[in-house]
Amino acid sequence: MGRFDGKVAVVTGAGQGLGRLYAEGLAAEGAKVVIAEINEGNAKLVADGIVDAGGEALAMATDVSDRASCEAMAAAAVERFGGIDILVNNASAISLTGTLETAMKRYDLMHDINTRGTFLCSKTCLPHLRHAANPHILNLAPPVSLRPRWFGPHVAYTIAKYGMSLCVIGMAEEFREDGVAVNALWPKTVIATAALQMNPHVDPKRCRIPAIMGDAAHAILVRDSRAGTGQFFIDEDVLREAGIGDFTAYAVEPGQKLQPDYFLD
Repeated sequence: MGRFDGKVAVVTGAGQGLGRLYAEGLAAEGAKVVIAEINEGNAKLVADGIVDAGGEALAMATDVSDRASCEAMAAAAVERFGGIDILVNNASAISLTGTLETAMKRYDLMHDINTRGTFLCSKTCLPHLRHAANPHILNLAPPVSLRPRWFGPHVAYTIAKYGMSLCVIGMAEEFREDGVAVNALWPKTVIATAALQMNPHVDPKRCRIPAIMGDAAHAILVRDSRAGTGQFFIDEDVLREAGIGDFTAYAVEPGQKLQPDYFLD
């Protein structure tokens, strides 16, 4: 039996990268997974792979910034699988540029996907999550720090990413009595994904592989939703609590000095 047998999980941005990892990992543990991904081809590719591996998945071409698109996704999830137990707000856009270098089109994209998308997907899924036995929302968002070093180099991205973090703080409190856990997960070190192309200052050899984030997400999502909400989890800390002490297997190149991720003081 898998840890998520009978659960229905919605994962945004699940057509590639970490989102795909979360979707495939949850499916491997028994969850019925909704691939909420703007690229219809990528969504179908991931869903087909899950089904071929013996799991259950629904591909939904979803624009997380569009109300009608999100509502259609949630309605399809409930019609197909009977409810929603887990929402992973993974979809995100990044541009590590200063004020003068940030095109307003890119600014709008980051805010539409990161902040609006997280709020809208949560708002759309919450009526169903409130009826689940152990409901979780997990945002891929950092702990909030007001240190200027996290704003100066890329203020537009920081504001958009912290929008996801503020959703955790607000919604955790708002839905505490309903038993819906709203938490965040963030990596201690930079993770080797395609997003590294946006950051030329990172040496991939000093990163960890995505699997550490998938394992940490699972460890959070199996917890009692009423026992902890409004928390900003760091992947390594979560796994240490779960009894893992050796992280060598997660290193891209064991022995290299790991590079800390953004927003961690």
